Amino acid sequence: IKVGVITSLIAIPIGVLLGGMAGFFGGFIDEIIVWFYSSVASVPGLLLILAFTMVLGKGIFAVYVSIGLTTWVALCRIIRGEFIKHKHREYVMAAAALGAGNFRQILVHILPNVFHLVIINFSLRFVYAVKTEVILSYIGVGVQKEPSWGQMINYAQQELIQGYWWQLLGASSAMFFLLMAFNIFGDSLRDAMDPKLRDYS
Repeated sequence: IKVGVITSLIAIPIGVLLGGMAGFFGGFIDEIIVWFYSSVASVPGLLLILAFTMVLGKGIFAVYVSIGLTTWVALCRIIRGEFIKHKHREYVMAAAALGAGNFRQILVHILPNVFHLVIINFSLRFVYAVKTEVILSYIGVGVQKEPSWGQMINYAQQELIQGYWWQLLGASSAMFFLLMAFNIFGDSLRDAMDPKLRDYS
């Protein structure tokens, strides 16, 4: 669970900050940020994560940093597009006409209306982070000397030849139900927080 939460705490602020700046200010700032996240996205995700783990060394800290610093691009693109769309809407233009500065327009008026997308991204990121940590631990470059489903599945696979199938089933089932629970949780939060889905009647 920690790997999903901690990597999200690293990646989500980066994606929201860069995406919001690019979408709201536009111009040269937008061009620089788009160039940056396009360069990051051009490298295969798992290869980039493996490169980070090789530089930082094996262990859970390297897993947190590598996943967190390489999985913010999708959210950055979404937030950029939403900011471009919302900054020209009437309620933001009215706030600007009443004297609201850029900082207030972003935090008070635009960000609350796109925050449901952050919730959705968190649920999807959590699933991706857990699966990536399992893969890294399974191939031996992730968690070391700590409990990990990747290591458990690796050990269980070796014991499967001897007929001990229940260990593999237990680890895989636990991972499946956890990821499914967070998908359902993310959908429920999205439904509760999305302004478009609220009933104002």
